Amino acid sequence: MPYDPPPELAGLSLSEIAALAQSRRLPPLDQWSPAHSGESHMRIQADGTWLHEGSPITRPAMVRAFATLLMRDADAQHWLVTPHERLAIAVDDAALIAIDMGVRHDPATGEAVLAFRLNTDDIVLCGPEHPLRVAGTPDVPAFYLAVRHGVEARLNRSTYGQLVAHALDVSPPEALGVSSRGAHFALVPPA
Repeated sequence: MPYDPPPELAGLSLSEIAALAQSRRLPPLDQWSPAHSGESHMRIQADGTWLHEGSPITRPAMVRAFATLLMRDADAQHWLVTPHERLAIAVDDAALIAIDMGVRHDPATGEAVLAFRLNTDDIVLCGPEHPLRVAGTPDVPAFYLAVRHGVEARLNRSTYGQLVAHALDVSPPEALGVSSRGAHFALVPPA
């Protein structure tokens, strides 16, 4: 079956972005309680490369499929979950990478909406249910977006640049922050 990736964020309206974010069918991981646990022999590198037994997974469709089965538990362990088993997967930093960002304004409320595209072609709308988190130091910050089931996406360098450029447009540098879907996110890491 051919795969058509979603169009670039720059050419989409807010309603089109919201429809793309809603249209993704995802397995109900939170409803599954597999009896068997094991090791997947998989690892996700900090740059977003997925490995199996040390070799890169080169088929993007496989990565997209595995990403829909991914969750992170309260101990920060990542798992690939099916109805029959859950397999541990090593993750160097974040399991996913945010590779693009778009800013739209809700015509009804005027509120800003930050939309992020991930390396798996997922579209995530930042807000209370998908918050931004800042880590690192003031000199070397790292930004993460909550995706689903405890899994986060780290913003890559260009997406981080887009976020900071937007923040500088809407907030003073000494209180750098952004708002999306009614939630405010400070962009300065704790000292």
